[in-house]
Amino acid sequence: LKEADLLLLVLDSSEGLTEEDRLLLKEHGQDRCLIILNKSDLPFKVEIQEILNAMSSKSKDTEKFENINPATGETLCSVAKCNHKDVNLAVKVSRKAFNSGVWSRSSPEHRKEVLLKFAELLRKHGDENSVLECIDTGKLITDCINEVANDAPMHFQWYGELIDKVFGKVVPTGHDVASFIVKEPIGVVGLVVPWNFPLMMAVWKMAPALAAGCSVIIKPAEDTPLTAIRVAQIGKEAGIPDGVLNVLPGYGDVGEALGRHKDVDAVSFTGSTEVGGYFLKYSSESNLKPVALEMGGKSPFIVLEDAKINDDLIDNAINSAFWNGGQNCSANMRQIVHRKVKDEFLDKVIKKVKKLKVGDPLDLKSNMGSMISKGHLQTVDGYIQKGIDEGAKLLSGGVSNNKQKGFYAKPTLFDGLKENMTIAQEEIFGPVLGVLTVKNDEEALKVASNSKYGLHASVFTQDINRAFHLAKSLPCGTVSVNIFSEGDIKTPFGGYKQSGSLSRDQGTEALNSFLQTKTIWISHS
Repeated sequence: LKEADLLLLVLDSSEGLTEEDRLLLKEHGQDRCLIILNKSDLPFKVEIQEILNAMSSKSKDTEKFENINPATGETLCSVAKCNHKDVNLAVKVSRKAFNSGVWSRSSPEHRKEVLLKFAELLRKHGDENSVLECIDTGKLITDCINEVANDAPMHFQWYGELIDKVFGKVVPTGHDVASFIVKEPIGVVGLVVPWNFPLMMAVWKMAPALAAGCSVIIKPAEDTPLTAIRVAQIGKEAGIPDGVLNVLPGYGDVGEALGRHKDVDAVSFTGSTEVGGYFLKYSSESNLKPVALEMGGKSPFIVLEDAKINDDLIDNAINSAFWNGGQNCSANMRQIVHRKVKDEFLDKVIKKVKKLKVGDPLDLKSNMGSMISKGHLQTVDGYIQKGIDEGAKLLSGGVSNNKQKGFYAKPTLFDGLKENMTIAQEEIFGPVLGVLTVKNDEEALKVASNSKYGLHASVFTQDINRAFHLAKSLPCGTVSVNIFSEGDIKTPFGGYKQSGSLSRDQGTEALNSFLQTKTIWISHS
């Protein structure tokens, strides 16, 4: 243990630890995250403290909150519970770092070097970080490896490579004037991220914000703070200066304090539409800071009459609804199917749904892990019961077993949905797929557009004209054709209507949330 530099120690048993080892763990726990995973004795025994870079690792208050492993329902760890005092301190230190220019005015080549090192270290520790994400969220370990060990490092690499390719402009003027348009980092930014993709959503915002030269304060969801804390420590090792990257675990009051703080220059939020509205309110009642929003969805999966109902289409239908247990803002839960192919579609979907294995997210044979919490599972069950009560036809699944260990929902399939039903309009954020039948393309477009959300849509057809017509007509931020996809790092992600604001995550567009535009006009003889 004296020589170990891993922040995550995976042990076959904790029984072999000497008293000296235990004292070392306790000592190291004061300034770093040290986690012991006991493979043979669940729940995992974890002692963790929150990290605030450039300040003492101890919160001003010693109050902590318990972090639950949703796959078992057992306490996983205790985490320091930050409050408005910690927000004030974090903002003060972030502002000092920003004004010093240690990061904000450093050369693009230097920031690039640090972010590429960040990516390298995230790959090095990818497996252990993936396990940490898995036990904190109930997500499948295979998904965690893809997101945490592969995608997260790629984002730091991509934005690191982008830094020295962001150019200003020279304005055409007369001979006695020189004018330039330049981009500058906006300042201290608050990044408030959700629990469904904890590290990925943090990285989607953190990487472009750091690339732009901002000082960053991350507020992870209270259900899933662990990987944000862990990655902040790795960032320090990569060379992120003190005060530039901070993590504040806690409850909603921390997010509100960031949103209302008059020395926070911008907030980027991913989460529910309701809470997104709160951040607009906080901004209007404080310093009118810009607020980037990526919020909820009720996305359609449209199957036209000429679509081939083959294994690929069915796999996409299942994945779009049940990936991450349906806890996905772009989940295609409204599956709008032409009446000519609906029976074949349903027959194949039912068979697939009934074969889905729900269980331990660390088990490679599981197809779906747990819901994030007991309260959220009860919410999902409430929607399932509401669907039954409102007359939708339950084909598979149903309300969960309340005597189970852990928070596992049943993959649920409904037929006979009507446009005005609750489960056809409200975001469930759980594994509840509903099928609506339509008679032509026009009705499919009408039904798909009948939502307050506009995040994503999938369209399946063999006719390129139909594909283009729907892609251009659907009021949403992303349309995928003959596949369920959100795009990749090169494509911006965000929504129309109540799914988002004008800002976007990913792509070169993500930098715009963290950059200001300045005009310089110089008169000379």
